[in-house]
Amino acid sequence: PIFRRGGRQRSDLSSFPLPPSPFLPSIRYLALGNRPSRSRSESVPGAAMTKQNVVPAEAVAAITAAAAVASSSPLYPYPPPRSFQKKYLSQLDFAGGRIGTWVESMKASSPTHTKAVGAIGVPVDEQSAAWIMRHPSALTKFEQIMSASKGKQIVMFLDYDGTLSPIVEDPDSAFMTDAMRAAVRNVARYFPTAIVTGRCLEKVIDFVGLTELYYAGSHGMDIKGPAKPRHTKAKAKSVLFQPAREFLPMIDGVYRSLLERTKSTAGAKVENNKFCVSVHFRCVDEKSWGALIEQVRSVLKEYPKLRLTQGRKVLEIRPTIKWDKGKALEFLLESLGFADCKDVMPVYIGDDRTDEDAFKVLRDRGQGLGILVSKFPKETNATYSLQEPTEVKDFLVRLVEWKRPTMKALSKRHDFCIPPLLLPFSGLKGSATRAFFPLHRQLKSVIRSVYN
Repeated sequence: PIFRRGGRQRSDLSSFPLPPSPFLPSIRYLALGNRPSRSRSESVPGAAMTKQNVVPAEAVAAITAAAAVASSSPLYPYPPPRSFQKKYLSQLDFAGGRIGTWVESMKASSPTHTKAVGAIGVPVDEQSAAWIMRHPSALTKFEQIMSASKGKQIVMFLDYDGTLSPIVEDPDSAFMTDAMRAAVRNVARYFPTAIVTGRCLEKVIDFVGLTELYYAGSHGMDIKGPAKPRHTKAKAKSVLFQPAREFLPMIDGVYRSLLERTKSTAGAKVENNKFCVSVHFRCVDEKSWGALIEQVRSVLKEYPKLRLTQGRKVLEIRPTIKWDKGKALEFLLESLGFADCKDVMPVYIGDDRTDEDAFKVLRDRGQGLGILVSKFPKETNATYSLQEPTEVKDFLVRLVEWKRPTMKALSKRHDFCIPPLLLPFSGLKGSATRAFFPLHRQLKSVIRSVYN
């Protein structure tokens, strides 16, 4: 049987040989019908996306050439475009109803799931090689990234789980290492730095333990800035924002209901992240995923103003307001005074499906770049990639090492000079000299702290 628009009855489709993953190879697109024709160079997802990000000309040329090499090979485009994924997922309804669709999507969002990785019949190492050509390592392309930032203010945005800390079975044990904390602290000395996470604000602040950062918890629905910000422009605003405050009683009710409803599913963990509720299925047997999603959906039937979304081994219940990590990124840029600036370069590093909202904002702005943290090929709006949190740490360390010599040179330039306002007093002697030099030393100390 062949899928055609408005074609056969649903019962006739059951004999179609479906693969074990919602991602089909492009060779079957014709069978699925009405796919618009594209040139061969356009068949590589992410090639056009890369051109929209702000990267140096030579980097664009290198990445485009690599993508062309990948497109000339017999590999199928991996993963398929979003439009096709949505179409195929909707067709899974007949196999197991809406629950079957969610289970397949849960498998696809689990990077370590064998079916999700090797489903299209292409060796995993070849898939990874083609994908890395389109999303090269941010460490390998570090110099090109820094060339693109010349004359611009870098602003850092970092996810937490899977980016600064490893993914662990117990979400309450997702601690970052001391080396990672030191790297983030040093980055925050030179660049405005924000943590954007699905965790509740208080929990992520406790995990990170750095007061000089900006924090956006609950997927950006709970934002707080440092008491004494260091890197803001004159038009910067104070940061304290909670766009979903009215949903707090509703979220608390859902949390209590889910605790009760999911207690029969071994390994399920329900977490209250203040403005959203997370249901972790990292430790749930795959055979029980269908039952778990049914339990979650049965609770949500009573709350039409909440929606169910999906992340990395987690289901999340969030308010229906149009707010996500991408909106949080834009809000923080505006709060820092960089909303309409052309000389700013936002860099967002994240590993989860929810981080794609931020990657897309940067792509649509044509400003800044996204870096996806993943060991496995996946569809993304990010330009570059890193494999794991240790590589994130290495990138942050290199960023500080790149910036530090410039700041030291500026500091030395002002180290032994007399501030211009005090030049009229530089010829004083006696008691006047004793009064002048302590003030001079104080001013030099202030200048050092600014340039450091």
